[in-house]
Amino acid sequence: MEANARQDLVRKAARALGRSGLAHAYGHCSARLDGDSFLVCAAMPMGLVSDEPGVVVPISGPLPEGVLGEVRVHQAIYARRADVGGICRTMPPALMALSTQGIVPAARHGIGAYFAPGPALWDDPRLLRDDGAAARVAEALGEGSAIVLRGNGVVVAGETLEQAAVLNWFLEDAARIERDVRMMGFAPESGRLNAEEAAARQVWSGGVVERMWNWLISV
Repeated sequence: MEANARQDLVRKAARALGRSGLAHAYGHCSARLDGDSFLVCAAMPMGLVSDEPGVVVPISGPLPEGVLGEVRVHQAIYARRADVGGICRTMPPALMALSTQGIVPAARHGIGAYFAPGPALWDDPRLLRDDGAAARVAEALGEGSAIVLRGNGVVVAGETLEQAAVLNWFLEDAARIERDVRMMGFAPESGRLNAEEAAARQVWSGGVVERMWNWLISV
């Protein structure tokens, strides 16, 4: 993908994340460029991104001037995961509320199955503004696609930035389901997908990413 197209992709993802309610004034997203660098969105509320260019960040080394401190977690994940091509750092409201109680969404419906049996939880609300914290979160993420940060949002990784944004929306939808099930008084252990059911739903064929991505960028 040429440089202009990559910039356009990052801007679209930033706007989609902000305007769909997955992020407010804070948050950021990025797309891998190659084995040594990635492009992160402008340091501003993502929903307000217009034609502001993203910034190229080295996977290893100091952050460029003006890049937000928590972008270190992008560096740490890209360094450990050659399969990751895009990352979103957001603050979805339902997921945030559950996280304050140390709760992550269980796999209860189709699009919640992608995180079965549930995303990782980082049990620390402090910002990830140093290399050590970023590295520890990346290690805790492991081979997963999302790690919920207690009282501090979530980091979502995908093969592409489009997939990461879609997974971000899926996880917040799973959080809404989790919240509603608990509000209705059902036992938290009931109504979960079993391993076979979850595996059967973890498919990407049929334009799963493309259809949700097109919807997100139209919001």
